[in-house]
Amino acid sequence: MDETHSRTGTKHNKVPWRRVARPSHHRRPLFSREEIAAVQQGIHSLMYRSLGAHIDEIDGIAGTRFAVWAPNAVEVSVLSDGNHWTPGRNHLFGSDLGIWSGFVPGMEHGHKYKFALKTRDGDIIEKADPYAFAAELRPDTASIVYDLRGFPWRDDAWMRRRAESDTLNQAISVYEVHLGSWRRPEDGRTYFNYRELAHQLVDYCHELGFTHLQLLPITEHPFDGSWGYQTTGYFAPTSRFGSPDDFMYFVDYCHQAEIGVLVDWVPAHFPTDGHSLGRFDGTAIYEHEDPAQGFHPDWNTYIFNYGRNEVRDFLLSSARFWLDVYHVDGIRVDAVASMLYLDYSREDGEWVPNEHGGRENLAAISFLKELNTQLHGSFPGILTIAEESTSWGGVSRPVYDGGLGFSMKWDMGWMNDTLRFMRHDPIHRSHHLGELSFRMIYAFSENFTLPLSHDEVVHGKRSLLSQMPGDNWQKFANLRLLFAYQYAMPGKKLLFMGGELGQWHEWNHDDQLDWNLQGHSRHDGLRRLIGDLNRVYRETPALHAKDFSSDGFLWIQGDDHKNTVVAFSRIDENDIVIAIFNFTPVVRNKYRIGVPQLGFYSEIINTDAKIYAGANNGNQGGMYAEPVAAHGHPQSLNINLPPLGSVFFRLKRFE
Repeated sequence: MDETHSRTGTKHNKVPWRRVARPSHHRRPLFSREEIAAVQQGIHSLMYRSLGAHIDEIDGIAGTRFAVWAPNAVEVSVLSDGNHWTPGRNHLFGSDLGIWSGFVPGMEHGHKYKFALKTRDGDIIEKADPYAFAAELRPDTASIVYDLRGFPWRDDAWMRRRAESDTLNQAISVYEVHLGSWRRPEDGRTYFNYRELAHQLVDYCHELGFTHLQLLPITEHPFDGSWGYQTTGYFAPTSRFGSPDDFMYFVDYCHQAEIGVLVDWVPAHFPTDGHSLGRFDGTAIYEHEDPAQGFHPDWNTYIFNYGRNEVRDFLLSSARFWLDVYHVDGIRVDAVASMLYLDYSREDGEWVPNEHGGRENLAAISFLKELNTQLHGSFPGILTIAEESTSWGGVSRPVYDGGLGFSMKWDMGWMNDTLRFMRHDPIHRSHHLGELSFRMIYAFSENFTLPLSHDEVVHGKRSLLSQMPGDNWQKFANLRLLFAYQYAMPGKKLLFMGGELGQWHEWNHDDQLDWNLQGHSRHDGLRRLIGDLNRVYRETPALHAKDFSSDGFLWIQGDDHKNTVVAFSRIDENDIVIAIFNFTPVVRNKYRIGVPQLGFYSEIINTDAKIYAGANNGNQGGMYAEPVAAHGHPQSLNINLPPLGSVFFRLKRFE
């Protein structure tokens, strides 16, 4: 076929084009004043049903209706193969409220397009559709007309259960995945597609016992090295792994297999790529005009103008879109701290105070509250999770109670303190037990997820295994100990891919995980331990039902500096688990631990077990509590505590 190029250098293949005379009514805007006013007031949040490109038929003529918000453009037209990517041939028609709309006969599912916008300065700029449902594979940047209707969803049972579930009191164990580097094909292709990944990841999640997948951003993005966090397509799953239908299949297959799907979502900033949202109609409509408000120095990106209703509606519509159209089970909102503070990563004089002279971004706070109110009101049972790294109060408290309304918040303090403690040589750990115990001062102030995420294994931080001190056996024992501590502590769980394999090298987005480690006993032992921790976590109410209540946690031993041992109990109704941790490479024989009741305590986890490539120091499956007082209890266990190891005991069910 002949080829033609857009003004931005994007290559397009010509497709057959049927020219149809346009009836006069095609020249009228396709939106009522009431619809447009709803967008301007920021109350619609369903604009993906109207803006963008939608296959339609008018007076028996098939085509596509287009609509785009560009309030300061002088002219807007659709560029496509059908008009040889020539501005002005398929005009859209404006309104005094800033939305340009029109109908282009003959445009079909799969056709590529962009918008040509004439600015007030007379320049013509070419932009991808902000509401596009699909986009070309990078480096090409055109949008694609895509009909999202008609996918045969089969997840009705999952969706009903989700809506009726008490999610926060359930076991939630998340496997965080970057689809492009989890596993790669050996047939010369760069990536597996969404459908192939669905089958592989579901099998793997079942093997390891995770309840949810969390995907690094799958929204369209031009730069692989951004891992998806430099989003250009807020309504388009990246074409790297297939089509929108393929991603629907991914979610649907996961749901049928009882695996939830969470996605990263990035409303904090967007990239400066020429085809993207920046200075969309020649002016700053999605961002602020002032760089002190509208440009992020850390990521060299624009910052959304949360005070503009049309921008709020764009973002609210995007968040709702993934829950509505793709059935995802929740969003993890990236970089919330950068949204909350006007002076985030800025020196004095580099930021603009709010109307009260403070550093809080009042518009962003209002937006986040509205986001959570709308999503939880419309989609019962979904999760909204904040990556928020400061001590901002009430992130996961209801909006009606003064909070931001998120379901949960990542506990970055736990992650930093725990990894810092684990990196200490065991001989020095006795002086740093406060790094472990401090967390319990604030542990129930929010609904926390305990993350060992992608951020902990990049940029020179090394892999989790490589961060552990000691020789090889100590490194593996320490990592098993870290995982056990994560699963025993109150809070939901998240592990980034590769941690379960014991990767030696930190994550590289340009390669796959080191699957060659499978078959090596210590690496296989880590993976088996994760599987057993997930199983025990799911099957044991004491370990998950009161993750967010102080009633579910009780210290037993938090300050044994001599032995560097920590112990606590997790409690739920008729279920008690005792978790003990030895952070030194010395066996602690006959170590006495006070317990809340008499009875038989089954040993349900021992990180030193042979099946995990440990030395098999343990307690022969469990023991009866003795009427010997210890740690404020009238009864106790006299246990063997393995080196750099943890044991969990569960009190046998009682009436």
